[in-house]
Amino acid sequence: MIPTIAAFFVGGLTAIQSRANGSLADVLDSGLQAATISFCIGLLLTSIIVMSSAKLRLGVTRLRTAIRGRQIGYWELFGGFFGALFVLSQSLSVPVIGVALFSVALVSGQSASALIVDRLGLGPHGRQPVTLQRILAALIGVSAVVVAVSGRLDSAEIPIWLVALCFVAGIGVSVQQAINGRVRDVSGEPLVAAWLNFVVGASILILVFGVMVLVGTVAPRALPSGPLWLYFGGVVGVIFIATTSWVVGKVGVLRLSLLAISGQLVGSLVLDLVVNGYLDAPLILGVILAFMAVIVNTIQPKKPDALTGLE
Repeated sequence: MIPTIAAFFVGGLTAIQSRANGSLADVLDSGLQAATISFCIGLLLTSIIVMSSAKLRLGVTRLRTAIRGRQIGYWELFGGFFGALFVLSQSLSVPVIGVALFSVALVSGQSASALIVDRLGLGPHGRQPVTLQRILAALIGVSAVVVAVSGRLDSAEIPIWLVALCFVAGIGVSVQQAINGRVRDVSGEPLVAAWLNFVVGASILILVFGVMVLVGTVAPRALPSGPLWLYFGGVVGVIFIATTSWVVGKVGVLRLSLLAISGQLVGSLVLDLVVNGYLDAPLILGVILAFMAVIVNTIQPKKPDALTGLE
């Protein structure tokens, strides 16, 4: 029960993260700089926490031992790459296409890839078969977001490459959650998995941003003095990654994704009520569909269906 609540809660926080990172990118007029700042904040926060805790430092030692003993592959250390891709796509796309279409594209990629990631057994939860029930749950999850944002999509011309980037980022989110779960298992600490994620992601973004500045493609902007919530994206990232790296081993990638989708839609609902003072009927329906997807995925069938043989 606790993993379910935790996944739902951090899903709700991503609605706030999207608004914060997107607004920061809009103020700086640079999605890349906003993503870099967000990851650097996450790296600073996790580094302070890890260095100040003997228990977490021991977790880092266990991780190094696991790497030397080949209990974990080198490729499994690069969850931060997909995290950087997610935050970059978020920062680039939200100011242009809005949170609504960003969510649709991201969740579509995430739901589809979660089935494959679970089927391959990339996560610590192990291999799970592709069943009609799980396919139905994923389709309902995508439908929930499409319905939720149906009243917010305008007819203006939308850059297709941004939508494609968000879809690819969604695929990466499922892979990231799976391999971060493995890092958490060998280190014994979710915050160590989060710290490693930010080390890798921040390094990549700093490198790319530095190169872009050197060649004159990007001009760095002075950081805005406020409001402080513009910088909340990195804090949410720490909470999200640490929590999902723990939860994924309990419930699997697909169920984690569906729970996070439910939380994200509820978070959007709350933001609408607090910020705009009204409730969006399509968003309410989307929330209901998202919970239906979770229920469908949770119910254990008495007999395996026709696609269970794919296991």
